[in-house]
Amino acid sequence: MGKALTFTAIFKANSLNYGEGIANVSELKKIHRGNGDVYTFASRQSIRYDIVRLGNEWFEWNLDTVDKAKGTLQFREDLSIADSVEMDLFGYLKTGKKSQKRPAVVRLSHAISLEPYRHDLEFLNNMGLAERIDEAPNLANIEQHESLYAYTVTVDLDKVGVDRDVVLSNDEKVERLHQFLEVIKLLNRNIRGRQESLSPLFVIGGVYPAANPFFLGRVQLEQGIKSWKLNIAALVDVAKTTFANQVIGEFTHIGFIPGLFANEVDFSLAAEGKVGSVEEFFAGLKQEVSAYFGVNS
Repeated sequence: MGKALTFTAIFKANSLNYGEGIANVSELKKIHRGNGDVYTFASRQSIRYDIVRLGNEWFEWNLDTVDKAKGTLQFREDLSIADSVEMDLFGYLKTGKKSQKRPAVVRLSHAISLEPYRHDLEFLNNMGLAERIDEAPNLANIEQHESLYAYTVTVDLDKVGVDRDVVLSNDEKVERLHQFLEVIKLLNRNIRGRQESLSPLFVIGGVYPAANPFFLGRVQLEQGIKSWKLNIAALVDVAKTTFANQVIGEFTHIGFIPGLFANEVDFSLAAEGKVGSVEEFFAGLKQEVSAYFGVNS
């Protein structure tokens, strides 16, 4: 039976993803719930973009992989996953003489805010430029939302580095996965002159006997007056889930930054005591990935 890596992470950031907007108002991408609450989100496509961007900057992932065929921008036909970590992890669709498709091995969810959007706006103008030539400034409004966000990553380990007749060595598979985890650990986003940190403040997950996003939608806030709490009962419930007569909690680890959540002493209930720092969490995932592929790390 193959294994899969999955985890759900929480980070704190400001205004991560804008849509088309109306007139001179830049609107955040939002989700409206039936109870009237509005949540902002960073799309999975935006997260993928930043993962690949940092993979290129930090680990020289090949980005010279795109062509225009039949009027469509797509990955080049002459390249395989051996040439591109991006194509390996995130899949591709090629519609040339012979259509080729590779589903994504790394699955991402949207990063959805855990705190409702309250319609904060920021008024902007370019007065600094206008004054230089004695002109009236241009005016604009942008929506702003500072919040905790949560998103989930799921990776089917057996499908990494395998695509038709191309099979990478286990060493190469592990190297790519380790680089991916390093990027996630220090993920950031450049937007509107800001660099926002998407580095996890809390992360829960592990290597499991099934490719399933166990904690997707289960990481929820319980807001106090001056503190945040996580809904531990929801996490404990997931940890009690069984698959093939194995309890999910046996594979689950938690990493967190201390001092941010008021009930951090209860985190061990959802991970059978396997709790540590964010650094320790990702180091543990790397070790499990290496062990699965039989590679000494």
